[in-house]
Amino acid sequence: MQKITDSANKTIIITGGNSGLGYECAKNIAKTNKDTYIVLACRNSDKTISAVKSLINTTGNCNISNLEIDLSSLRSVRKFVKIFTDSKFPPLYAIVCNAAVQIVNGTRYTEDGFESTFGVNHLGHFLLVNMLLEKIDNGRVVFVSSDTHDPAKNTGMPEPVYNKAELLAYPDRSEISLSGTARYTTSKLCNIYCAYELVERIKSQTNKNITVNAFDPGMMPGTELARDYNPFLRFVWKHIMPILTLFRRNVNTVSKSGRALASLIVNVEFDKVSGKYFEGTREIASSKLSYDFENRNDLWRTSTDLVQLQQNETIISII
Repeated sequence: MQKITDSANKTIIITGGNSGLGYECAKNIAKTNKDTYIVLACRNSDKTISAVKSLINTTGNCNISNLEIDLSSLRSVRKFVKIFTDSKFPPLYAIVCNAAVQIVNGTRYTEDGFESTFGVNHLGHFLLVNMLLEKIDNGRVVFVSSDTHDPAKNTGMPEPVYNKAELLAYPDRSEISLSGTARYTTSKLCNIYCAYELVERIKSQTNKNITVNAFDPGMMPGTELARDYNPFLRFVWKHIMPILTLFRRNVNTVSKSGRALASLIVNVEFDKVSGKYFEGTREIASSKLSYDFENRNDLWRTSTDLVQLQQNETIISII
């Protein structure tokens, strides 16, 4: 971890910030916000250390460091929060819930026995944000979602299937077998449910000024999201599909989406905007399915139980 200087007055945590969208978001924030300390919260320490060095060299901003977290492990998330809390970082301003996995080959499980896509993309962030809410004041939380959560859009991905959160965590208990890509799109729907529910609970249960929004970066060919695909599809994703950024709507370069995500975190025009869904920096309606209150409530209550969230770990009521 880099030495914490006196020149920073607030901290932004970016999960999965060592590459792709998270890296570009960090780079854009670091370039224009020298008073902001950026923590890259990632699983691969060696890769993240290299990313920190690259960001410092590129931006000239030394207020960047790494802190290890494995979102597939509740133990690791809790350890991260403890280390962050015990360290002398500037006050926490924002959390960017960016890290995600897309598993297409078989079913994998987290350290805690949850299906990995749901465990990493939703549960790990759910616990992280709840445990850090007390540290944020006049700040922001952004969940990186995807337009693939919307069945009405032609994304080339299967539509999400939300039954019960318990069945997403434990697919062997469900009569419905989801493909890996359907699990991914469903997890992106869960990100929006989580954002919308968190907004209401912050408003009704706290006096904090914390905005919470969901962000669609669009399709970003060439990123590591396709790392579980077969070699041919990885080649197409990396070398052929980037051509789509030239003429198809909402197919973006990583740098373009990274700039948009950074804007939602630091730009003053978003100071009072909360409970919204953004395609880039454009506020739009999320899918009809994403406004299902019953699903939203089920996800929150079940997630609280699954991560065994304790009342002393969050300022939100767990009852």
